Amino acid sequence: MRIRFVLLAIGLLAAGCTQEGQNTVVRSIQNWTGVDGVLEIYAGEKLVKRFIKIDKLSTALATQGEGARPYRFGYGVLDANQNGQQDPGERKVYFEISDFSTNYVFYDDPAS
Repeated sequence: MRIRFVLLAIGLLAAGCTQEGQNTVVRSIQNWTGVDGVLEIYAGEKLVKRFIKIDKLSTALATQGEGARPYRFGYGVLDANQNGQQDPGERKVYFEISDFSTNYVFYDDPAS
């Protein structure tokens, strides 16, 4: 019964929000629950790196002043053989990607 009330409250709240407000709520929920995302990095049309099991991709913030820094970062499993699975020896690593020179795609893993 309590969970229904919470879901109803969230639904009513979302219905009264603007699209940006709804996006903010969804991002907050994803920050709490995780996404299980995939990050693919390309050199031209060739896939050169893949990270899997990423909870979230974050934007770096300036330590002094305001605004964001020109890169994203996160933690994920480096999929060395690019088969989309975590194999023995593939472990979670920290990564950074530049907004200026990196062609990348981040998406939710459809298999999870």
